[in-house]
Amino acid sequence: MTREEKSQVIQDLTAQLTDNANIYLADISGLNAGITSDLRRACFKANVSMAVVKNTLLEKAMEASDKEFGELPSVLKGNTSVMYSETGNAPAKVIKAFRKKSDKPLLKGAFIEEAIYIGDDQLDMLVDIKSKEELIGEIVGLLQSPAKNVISALKSGGGTLAGIIKTLSEKEG
Repeated sequence: MTREEKSQVIQDLTAQLTDNANIYLADISGLNAGITSDLRRACFKANVSMAVVKNTLLEKAMEASDKEFGELPSVLKGNTSVMYSETGNAPAKVIKAFRKKSDKPLLKGAFIEEAIYIGDDQLDMLVDIKSKEELIGEIVGLLQSPAKNVISALKSGGGTLAGIIKTLSEKEG
């Protein structure tokens, strides 16, 4: 690979690291072509993109990126595959489901919404991480329930001013 080609790969990797909030690093060494193809298919179905990269190029891309990857570059040894996803737990679910058939891929580390996770022992926790949309939905639900209670209490007062005041005074007392 020429210096210009390496530079282009680093630029492309840097752009992908910048554009994605959820990045997983996995070890898929030892998987034969058929199993690797099955893994790529599983990733595609889960809307996860996967690419095998050279560690040195990925490390340079991490340095060039505007994100703080902390100790994540320390796991760049051996075979490394990068998985990108819109949803924080999608790659973890793919890895966990795939490991029912094979002992790989192994999770090396992950960068989820600016949080760093190192090691395969983090996999179960990452599977349970909720997406930003799920958390927002839960918060909206929690915020709506007190308002719904007040509205139903006001409606039960018969809609008259005297009924509403009576209902509110009963709630406070």
